[in-house]
Amino acid sequence: MRNYPTITGRKIRMALVGCGRIAANHFGAMEQHAEHVEVVDVCDVDRNALDKAVQRTGAKGHDSLTEMLKSTTSDIVVLSTPSGLHPEETIEIALSGRHVMTEKPMATRWHDGLRMVKACDDNGVRLFVVKQNRRNATLQLLKRAVEQKRFGRIYMVNINVFWTRPQEYYDSARWRGTWEFDGGAFMNQASHYVDLLDWLIGPIESMQAYTSTLERNIEVEDSGVLGVRWRSGALGSMNVTMLTYPKNLEGSITILGEKGTVRVGGVAVNEIQHWEFAEKLPEDEQIASANYATTSVYGFGHPLYYDNVIKVMRGEAEPETDGREGLKSLEVLIAAYLSARDGKRVALPLDY
Repeated sequence: MRNYPTITGRKIRMALVGCGRIAANHFGAMEQHAEHVEVVDVCDVDRNALDKAVQRTGAKGHDSLTEMLKSTTSDIVVLSTPSGLHPEETIEIALSGRHVMTEKPMATRWHDGLRMVKACDDNGVRLFVVKQNRRNATLQLLKRAVEQKRFGRIYMVNINVFWTRPQEYYDSARWRGTWEFDGGAFMNQASHYVDLLDWLIGPIESMQAYTSTLERNIEVEDSGVLGVRWRSGALGSMNVTMLTYPKNLEGSITILGEKGTVRVGGVAVNEIQHWEFAEKLPEDEQIASANYATTSVYGFGHPLYYDNVIKVMRGEAEPETDGREGLKSLEVLIAAYLSARDGKRVALPLDY
């Protein structure tokens, strides 16, 4: 394992690029960790978004990443830009000797994800990929139950993401709904749910997908279904649409096993709706308290994600989702799109 320099005795200096919709979650997380983090630079080509970010953070504003990198004192640069921009931005930041934290998905193309990991390796910097939903209390309990093998053999898994995104959402920015910069319902909106397929259940053997653009005027899919076979033999499906009437309805996962059945539902896997195992454990009493109300499909994981990043930078922890971990869900996404495009089953791993 590579040894990275640690930061102790001072705050970790952060810069953020892309001050739009999701940036607010990052600023909120940074504010919660103000004891250990300071925002020194923000960057956006949209003057209005940049001015608001400068006002909120007190950081220096820039309209160019290249220019920002010439003067910034940041240790780590956070990317909350359109997904298709992440690869070149990551490589540029890595070449400047700074660590990178990128929003999901890390890239929209498989080879770009590989390039990002290699660039950070070659330049001795860390690459973090944001997977904040893993930190939500409901999913932490579910992950622990899987690791403890409480299900016995897992037979079947079903994931549903029944949300809505109106045409105005896609029209709000030219990059939305494009193959190059955004990806569709699987890659963008349901990305964190795709992540659960490998993170919770394990390595995938193969998959078959169908995607469709049923209603929205976009390049990419607004709906899709995915059939999955894991190496363990378990079978599963994932159903995704951004056309639910009239609002977001459900983000759920159901696991059926030899000795246990669990369903985590709600709008964004925020409610444990069924929790039953052959063997009872004291921690089962935590189930009710793990449920949380949410008006946001993002959940509340960003501050917890930042907690891990800060500890990693201080040399106190290992990264929970680094670039290689990010590649796992990107690989599943690309395999799903290849399957849908070519009308055939796609086996993993993809050719490297």
